[in-house]
Amino acid sequence: QVQLVESGGGLAQAGGSLRLSCAASGTIFSINIMGWYRQAPGKQRELVAHMTTHGAAIYADSVKGRFTIFRDNAKNKVYLQMSSLKPEDTAVYYCKAEGVIPDDLDFWGQGTQVTVSS
Repeated sequence: QVQLVESGGGLAQAGGSLRLSCAASGTIFSINIMGWYRQAPGKQRELVAHMTTHGAAIYADSVKGRFTIFRDNAKNKVYLQMSSLKPEDTAVYYCKAEGVIPDDLDFWGQGTQVTVSS
């Protein structure tokens, strides 16, 4: 069984910064993709950013230039540095690990709340 534990959420003012962290633990040989999704009240869960093992990253248009994803493959960790935060970034942020080897399964974290005040 693989577990993902997020940390770093909280309250920030518009224009401020937060860093989210996610650590995967369990029987893990490698993780193909690690990333972050978010879900605001009344909205569908959406991709924020993800990164492959080889460092290729994809960002949602709404966060490009403001958020940076990076990961530590050796420690099975992924981070999301969020800057120039906006009230519309308020959501529950979820970490996701895709293609976790040896079983090639996907796993989600429990989520961490990010609230940006204007």
